[in-house]
Amino acid sequence: MKVLDVEKNIGIKAFITPFNGIGGKLRTVPEDFVVYEVSSYPPKVEDGKYAIAKVTAVYWETNLLIRELSKELHISRQRIGFAGTKDKRAKTTRLMSFYNIPLETLSNVKLRNVVIEEIYRSDRPVRIGDLFGNKFEIIIRNLSQDVKLEHVEKIASYITSYGGFPNFFGVQRFGIVRPISHIVGKHIIKGDFEKAVMSYIANPMEGEDKEIFVLRKKLQETRDYAEALKSYPFSLYFEKAVLNKLVSNPSGFVDALKVLPRNLLTMFVYSYQSYLFNKVLSERIKKGIPLNEAIVGDIVYPIRGGVIEERCIKVKKSNLEKVNKQVSKGKGVVTGLLFGYDPVFSDGEMGEIEHSVIESEKVNPRDFIVPDIPFVSSSGSRRALLASVKRLDFKLIDDEMNQGKQALFLKFELNKGCYATCLLREFMKADDIRNY
Repeated sequence: MKVLDVEKNIGIKAFITPFNGIGGKLRTVPEDFVVYEVSSYPPKVEDGKYAIAKVTAVYWETNLLIRELSKELHISRQRIGFAGTKDKRAKTTRLMSFYNIPLETLSNVKLRNVVIEEIYRSDRPVRIGDLFGNKFEIIIRNLSQDVKLEHVEKIASYITSYGGFPNFFGVQRFGIVRPISHIVGKHIIKGDFEKAVMSYIANPMEGEDKEIFVLRKKLQETRDYAEALKSYPFSLYFEKAVLNKLVSNPSGFVDALKVLPRNLLTMFVYSYQSYLFNKVLSERIKKGIPLNEAIVGDIVYPIRGGVIEERCIKVKKSNLEKVNKQVSKGKGVVTGLLFGYDPVFSDGEMGEIEHSVIESEKVNPRDFIVPDIPFVSSSGSRRALLASVKRLDFKLIDDEMNQGKQALFLKFELNKGCYATCLLREFMKADDIRNY
């Protein structure tokens, strides 16, 4: 089964399902990819300082949505809270909070393809991580010829019986059209802020808009920040913000990065950690080591009440059978390394994989302490190797956009931090990463 070059560039090199894919394309229109946040609602408090609202947006990148909301409400973006970032090329529904904003003011906000509803007051904001997971309703169009429901059922059955799918960080983590956030992140932790900036604002990549490709290429060659600031389109809002800073101080690369939203800067470093994790997970799959059971040397996290606890259980010969009984009951999960300045490595064969990946990248724990931008420093942690899927349902439907053809409609739920596209790639095994 083919693993795509772009996927390899973000560390994804393996599948677990041994079947041919159904092909297809996601997000022919944003409404083909519907995401409902399963939210942790702050309590209703009549005199609370926070306005809480359900916000539905079509084709909005999270940082740009927050920027436009802050402009409409005449407040700083720091007064807007949200639980997690969402795909741009989708219809997404999420919970958000707004500090010290009248409910009526919020209800009167008018933005294209944005609906704000179910507004109430609370004494607690919505914070990053304040969600249980996400529900998805997805249509895959342009399927391979003669896709049979039995074939889809075979793939679904394999995933269900296995206990889930590889918990890769999906291409959205890195950028679908320009998967470069991990590259920027590596330059940041290595202290090469000039390369970090240029990787972000220039660095033309095949597949992006042709006009933008030419503009990025010109900047890459000329380093004419003033010209780029004039010629870059408004859609490159954050690149223009960086360029504006460079025009006034051409060597101030750290200050130029600092004009970006805090969560975006942090995401660069997280993306590089995600890339390393993907490489570790790919190597484990390629070596034929299971994801749904532990081997000696693994680190397992317990699951209590459906919540993964970040408490390391080292797997030894003496507790292997006991641990795997818990894993088989859904009370534990095998983990992989998210490398940072305080890493916890596995032992045994999994430890060899983790150390090998880190050594191949020539990084060390101290790199993840970034004195010039302290808040992007990251201690690292561990992440489940297997993502469980709940309430998976699917059916073939008529594709109203391609007369006479069928599409696949899927519904399912995932825990927070898990990527729907990483489940769907096991079904699709598509020829072009942009199809995801």
